[in-house]
Amino acid sequence: MSCSSCCAAAVSSPPAVLAGPRGSFSASCSGTTCQKVHFLGSKQFPRITYSPSSRASSRLSRRTIIAFAGQQSWDIGRFVKTLYFFNGPPNPLKIVESIINSITSPASSEVPKKMETSDVVLVTGATGGVGRRVVDILRKKGVPVRVLARNADKARSMLGPDVDLIIGDVTKEETLDPKYFKGIKKVVNAVSVIVGPKEGDTPDRQKYKQGIKFFEPEIKGPSPEMVEYIGMQNLIKAIQNSVGLSEGKLLFGFKGNISGEIVWGALDDVVMGGVSESTFQILPTGSETGGPTGLFKGTVSTSNNGGFTSIRTKNFTVPEDLSAYDGIELRVKGDGRRYKLIIRTSYEWDTVGYTASFDTTKGEWQSVKIPFSSLRPIFRARTMTDAAPFDASNITSLQLMFSKFEYDGKLNPTFTEGPFELPFSSIRAYINEPITPRLVHVSSAGVTRPERPGLDLSKQPPAVRLNKELGSILTYKLKVSFQGEDLIRESGIPYTIVRPCALTEEPAGADLIFDQGDNITGKISREEVARICVAALASPNAVGKTFEVKSTVPFSEPYVIDPSNPPPEKDYEAYFKDLKEGITGKEALESMPAQV
Repeated sequence: MSCSSCCAAAVSSPPAVLAGPRGSFSASCSGTTCQKVHFLGSKQFPRITYSPSSRASSRLSRRTIIAFAGQQSWDIGRFVKTLYFFNGPPNPLKIVESIINSITSPASSEVPKKMETSDVVLVTGATGGVGRRVVDILRKKGVPVRVLARNADKARSMLGPDVDLIIGDVTKEETLDPKYFKGIKKVVNAVSVIVGPKEGDTPDRQKYKQGIKFFEPEIKGPSPEMVEYIGMQNLIKAIQNSVGLSEGKLLFGFKGNISGEIVWGALDDVVMGGVSESTFQILPTGSETGGPTGLFKGTVSTSNNGGFTSIRTKNFTVPEDLSAYDGIELRVKGDGRRYKLIIRTSYEWDTVGYTASFDTTKGEWQSVKIPFSSLRPIFRARTMTDAAPFDASNITSLQLMFSKFEYDGKLNPTFTEGPFELPFSSIRAYINEPITPRLVHVSSAGVTRPERPGLDLSKQPPAVRLNKELGSILTYKLKVSFQGEDLIRESGIPYTIVRPCALTEEPAGADLIFDQGDNITGKISREEVARICVAALASPNAVGKTFEVKSTVPFSEPYVIDPSNPPPEKDYEAYFKDLKEGITGKEALESMPAQV
């Protein structure tokens, strides 16, 4: 029987601290009496004989272990509980090896590998008139593009055989597996109900391209409800983890967290023979608002060559995908000390931890932002220059540490022995500011007009006049707070909603009118709409905005350009910055008729 298996038999259960989203707290600890080993050796770190008095006559009485000499007793019971709490501990001899390596290894002079980032843009409805133009513009800008299409052959014939393709249908949730959307940072959604002439169309859809003003329309394919409501629900569900939320993703806190509860456990220098000790607690009224907060507290000592305490989560049941975010933000009440945040991307217990130090201000609540790009791959207190870049899509555990050491032999300048406390009320992933849209949705002008009181339908475009005949196509784009556009507004995803007036095949370049409130009528080219969508992806001024857009050219006049003298490229930012948040046109449903 090995030393570790002997100790395991003496421990009935590991200590656990459970924090629920409502601030619930419970703890469990083995009632087994902790056995101790006394270190009385010399500077040469001799072998120490472990002989528990209660088993003096047993065959284990001469079992030996390796440890550093020190002046205080070592709690071997707590050591074993720690190992078994975190599942799959390494051989205890490896722990001693890690101590020696961390002390004797020279500092690293190499630069760690940089974190890989992904800026893939997903285009849905990519074989449609606006969608395929968006794909073309993004490619010309060198932006990696992935497309969602129902028909693979059609997509490849239109967009090229090497197109990065997801075969799926927004009306069929089972075809939108979130794993297909991994690595996607932004989305342009150009999916819409298919409307075509009742009498049919030419193979290249010439009648459709003229606009429904020139033919008697009907719905082709799935209904407006399936596309505009259920389809939007399915799409948001599929992309939400990939594109991120404006307010970030709460990992620990008291409004919700990873899976309803996070289990924290102490991981102190007892694993290397030390006597430091820490714990995690819930303070019911300890936050800056008088609500509950987490508390990392303990006593740190350098006896027995120790000098660190930490709390670490058990491995998450399902790895957290935080690839949509730029870093981790902690809300802490400082004590003037320097701490570490350690993030792991492996389920192994003894593995590389991606680490960053952060300073605190004594007695003040503060937000600490740690960019993923600042994390260093640390293993056994050394920087691992050959470690894989940090993978934010596969986070398996979190750890907070107070230590005598920084990295590569450097010391923590704020370290002092004795008691410490670090209250922390939340840990969340964040998106860098200024935030830009993660979802640009192509809707339609007129979505609020079918139910607007006092509206003169004779003065409205065909899509509004024929709303009922078209299966309430516009109603399902925006109905109360449960349909179409509002699903996007309520999703938490940073968004822009573009409502073009009647779409044409004319070239881009005409002067434009941007408006809000869903009042204008007119026309605009599909190419222009595609350019607006791509520009919005990069604009902080477009976030949270809903707007209509048309050209200044009347319907009765075709718009053409002189190839030898093309119009200058537009600065769409000049339009975005004048837009207001919160104006959707729904305001008019209960007030006055629209102005035409």
